[in-house]
Amino acid sequence: MTHLNTDVAVIGGGLGGVAAALAVLRRGQRVVLTEQYAWLGGQLTSQGVPPDEHIWVEQFGVTAGYRALREGIRRYYRDHYPLTDLARRDLQLNPGRGRVSRLCHEPRVALAVITQLLAPHLSSGRLTILQPYVPVAVEVADDVVGSVTLAHLHTGDEVVVEAAMVLDATETGDLLPLTGTAYVIGTESRAETGEPSAPETADPGNVQSIAWCFAFDHEEGADHTIERPATYDYWRTYQPSFWGDTMLSFTAPHPRTLTPEVRTLHVNPKLTAGAPEDPRYDAGDSDLWEFRRIAARATFQRGAYESDIVLANWPQLDYLGGSIVDNADRETHLAAAKEQSRSFFYWLQTEAPRPDGGTGWPGLRLRGDVLGSADGFAQAPYIRESRRIRAMKTVVEQDVSVRVRGHAGPATFDDSVGIGMYRIDLHPSTGGDNYIDVECAPFEIPLGALVPVATKNLLPAAKNIGTTHITNGAYRLHPVEWNIGESAGELATFCLERSILPRDVVSVPELVRQFQTRLVEAGVEIHWPEILGY
Repeated sequence: MTHLNTDVAVIGGGLGGVAAALAVLRRGQRVVLTEQYAWLGGQLTSQGVPPDEHIWVEQFGVTAGYRALREGIRRYYRDHYPLTDLARRDLQLNPGRGRVSRLCHEPRVALAVITQLLAPHLSSGRLTILQPYVPVAVEVADDVVGSVTLAHLHTGDEVVVEAAMVLDATETGDLLPLTGTAYVIGTESRAETGEPSAPETADPGNVQSIAWCFAFDHEEGADHTIERPATYDYWRTYQPSFWGDTMLSFTAPHPRTLTPEVRTLHVNPKLTAGAPEDPRYDAGDSDLWEFRRIAARATFQRGAYESDIVLANWPQLDYLGGSIVDNADRETHLAAAKEQSRSFFYWLQTEAPRPDGGTGWPGLRLRGDVLGSADGFAQAPYIRESRRIRAMKTVVEQDVSVRVRGHAGPATFDDSVGIGMYRIDLHPSTGGDNYIDVECAPFEIPLGALVPVATKNLLPAAKNIGTTHITNGAYRLHPVEWNIGESAGELATFCLERSILPRDVVSVPELVRQFQTRLVEAGVEIHWPEILGY
């Protein structure tokens, strides 16, 4: 068994974990960063999902570190890809010209940029990365985490990491039960939170659906039809009561009206060479091909890409069969989620109605190479909801809802350590809920939401902060997770430099002010600018 000693252990290498590690490293502290999958970056890489961002992202509303990641992705394309002259000159290059975001790109490019950002710290010796490792045990005394034991996924070899501060940046808050940290999972009751959108009864098993994404393109005249999935007949007839059709269809509820609507799929549509589509004015989610396209032929020189490449993360892939958190049937549900996605792809190849009146596109081809996998699917499922700490401050719907607050101005907190913006967007859940969609104000991240009520030296650094099932729907997206991780990393070093605990910072206004000054100097925006139009 190997033993490592470090200043800060960051368990989980998703966006929050990477941001946390970089924040600690720029303060000269040592970090051990661990990750379960082959790629660092979480929802942006191993899960395959292009960034979901707010409409002002090109001007303000993200940390300097996240902006460096975005610009690094664009620079990587300019330096290494055969872009058209027009695309190369585009300061707001969107390589995939997808509608969901103003920066849709291939996951491996984000991985390359993350690798570049971490490289000098690996060379300095202050950063150790452990892959593929998962936490299996901890040592805790007097609410202080002394060490975390990690196991190699393939060999079982164990590494014990001792650290003064421990950050949980796992996708589902895996350190919380191991450390005895009080947490919540699933829905809280309306009586507990007072939230208008909360159910009457709490249900730990009722979480947002996961989705197992895949990437694909199309080869005209070819037949890439996969083997018929063993569970295809089940998914072919499976129909949630509120869906309006079977899951293997182009039908899905509209997230806001809840009315079932029929989407389209136009394979390799013609694109002009002009400016890319702007999601501020047209979300474009009515056509599944364009919605999350990650490589558009028109971005590159003629012949570089014979087909667009599309990342499938669509309503029809949302798995409603059960939670993968605190569930003995976790592996069964993970396998079923992938089978649902595989069945949908087979349906696209064989039975889906085409705009020309035919059925199926056998030329659709899984692109596992784009996702770093052998089977064509993302390395990891796209996870929307985690365990959440019982925090010194829990953000509730009333804090951020435009309707409850009566205006759309920014939702502020005196102890803000960052900002974010997204609608409260909850996908259909394992408890049978349809979409829950609430107009959300631009919001801040309170410091109190990063501090557990009891555990002294553990901090959440991903989707596991003090939110509810409802508000997690807004605080779960890419730039917010990065901001949470970055601020958690800064908080860890702030405390280590002063030999204090995170709870000490929350309770002393002068320490809060000093910490906020530190964040601003590091490029973390802690308040929204005063503009018209929120």
